[in-house]
This record gives sequence, structure tokens and C-alpha cells, in this order.
Amino acid sequence: MTAFGRHETRTMTDLGCEAVTGALEDAGVAPRDVQAAYCGSAMAALVHGETGLGQSVLMELGVRGIPVVNVENACATGATALHLAWRDVAWGIHDVVLAFGVDKAVMPKGTVLKAGTTQFEAQLGDIFPGTFALIARRHMESYGTTPAQLARVSVKNHDNGMLNPLAQFNKPVSLETVLASPMIAEPLTLLSCCPNSDGAAAAIVCSKEWLSRSDNDALRIAASVLVSGDYEPLRDMTCWDSEKRCVNQAYEDAGLGVEDLDVIEVHDAFTISEIIHCETLGLCAPGDGGALIESGATSLGGSIVVNPSGGLLARGHPPGASGLAQIHELAAQLRCMAGRRQITGARVGLAQIMGGNKANDAQACAVHILVNDVTY
Repeated sequence: MTAFGRHETRTMTDLGCEAVTGALEDAGVAPRDVQAAYCGSAMAALVHGETGLGQSVLMELGVRGIPVVNVENACATGATALHLAWRDVAWGIHDVVLAFGVDKAVMPKGTVLKAGTTQFEAQLGDIFPGTFALIARRHMESYGTTPAQLARVSVKNHDNGMLNPLAQFNKPVSLETVLASPMIAEPLTLLSCCPNSDGAAAAIVCSKEWLSRSDNDALRIAASVLVSGDYEPLRDMTCWDSEKRCVNQAYEDAGLGVEDLDVIEVHDAFTISEIIHCETLGLCAPGDGGALIESGATSLGGSIVVNPSGGLLARGHPPGASGLAQIHELAAQLRCMAGRRQITGARVGLAQIMGGNKANDAQACAVHILVNDVTY
């Protein structure tokens, strides 16, 4: 992956080329070996008027004549590209497939982007910070979750981001600083919300047969699950039904449970998000996410580390790339390449990301489980 942050002078094609080149080199795959590609970008067409981004990137790298599909699925875009690449290989359609995601989400001055609900609702202020603020208020009223517990998510993830050279933010923040930062949508302050970011990330998915002929340090995709929401009325605002279905299916497919996980990356676009994801994943009981964060169990050195990369809050959030950036972190951890944030003995990792909001459910949710047990 590229460094995440502000890349004002770089194009999306340039960022995509950097990430894809890195993935090809890491996997020992030549451009001619790639049989299909999925390019994720949530904002290329919407904001930049860029279509055919996948073809533009691959043309620069000499990858031509193969099927290339451009993917958009809100914040789950990159994970969706990976799921499609996995599906091609799992179904025996291709042996080597490229998945990459790239976005430039740092808006030019004066740009207003309305996303997440209908245009009418957006005009009334019902955009993502407002939606997640309502979820946070409901969680606080239902379970006694405190503003300090919410803020500790940001403190933890900024501490982790300091250890990640590719993260957008590399400075710590105190609990008091998070709580005192400008209010965006009560109770969510500025430092309770992820930043806009530019960046790209990429991964190579290959079959067992192809891998057996190469000499690469591969990880097994034990589960790749993608779902959309139920959109049923009378839903509890303190969880996402689609996520529960997605997580449970991933555990079943992998033949693993929450007790087997060593490292987790979740969609922490807002502090409340990580708290609820911890509950949905089964790290704690519903309503106990705030206390779990406060206990330090999810911090580096804790019993189950969540977002060692810094998460969206500190690593940054180019929507089309974030799902694959999570995979990059899991790969680094499971291959013992994470440097100062390395989790000792990590062998099983889970990445969860959701995208969009409709009828108080995620429009898309993806869960991937990676295992370091590939031997030939």
C-alpha cells in the first residue's frame, strides 16, 4: 500500500500504480501472470469524473487484454474487490487475480460531497457523522457507554498509528484532547471521526496450484464473505444486522471462532463504530464494548488487539482502499513484518469493513479471515 494522507500533486493512476507494483513485487508475480483484475474506487467517478480507473492503472504497468472490472461499494469497496478476486480463484475461473483500491478523498477547498443517504436527507444534515452520532447516543442511553470510553478508541488508534510508517497521523492524542476537539455531531468530536485521505492498496490472490509452482510467503483466505443489509423496520440502532450475518458466516466458513483470532482490523470510521464492531464480532457481550476498550484488552499488548494499524481514525480512510489496507496490516502481522506494532505469535487475523447506510443497516459489509498455515 501507499502511505495514506494528502497527495495533492499525485493522480489516482499514480497512486494505484505504486500499490499494484508493490503487490506484484511482494508476491513475485510478473504483470503477464495476472489473469484478471478488480479495481475499487468509491470516489473516482463521483468526485473526479474518472471512469475506467482500473484500465488506466494497468495500462501504465503493461497489463492489457485481461478482464478488468471497476468496483464501487462505499467504504467496503476495496474489500469487495478482494472478495471478487477470491471468488474467481475459488471457483477455478483464474489462477492469479489482482485486487486493488485507490481513492483521493481529500476534497479541494470549497467542495461539498453529500453521501450516505438520500439527497433530501443530506440537505437536512443527515450525513454520516449525524447518523453515527445517533447510534452513539442510543448506545450511551441503552448501555451507559460514556464519552470517555468513546474517546479512548481514538487515543488507542492514534497510539498505534505512531508505529505505522504508512499512517496519515503519527502523533499521539490525549483523552482530554479528543474530548475537547471541535464537536461535529454530539457526542462525536473531530478526533472521534476518521479523516479524508488519499491512498491506494493492493493484493494478489492465487490458487493452490499456482502457488505450489512458486516460492512465495502466502497466507490462506479462510473466509471471504460479502453481504448487504436486511433493511427491516424496528431494528436495534446499537448493531447492524448485516454485520452479524456476515461475521457468523465467516466464522462458519473458516471453521474458526472469535477465540482463535490473534489480530483484528475493523471499520472505525467513528469511535462508536469500533465499540459496536467489538460486540458484533463476539469480543464481548452487547453493550460491553465501551468497557472492553477501557480495559485495555484491545490495545497493543492486550488479549485481543484491534486496529494495530491505527485504523481509519489514524491510518486514514481513502474509501476505495481501506478494505485492502486492512488486509495489508493483517498480512504484515501474520508474516511478522509489522515492526514495533508486531503482535507476537499472530497466526489468524480478521478484517471487517462496512459501507453505506440504509434504514439503519449497512448497505455492504465484508469480513475476511486470513490464516498463516500455508505449507507445501
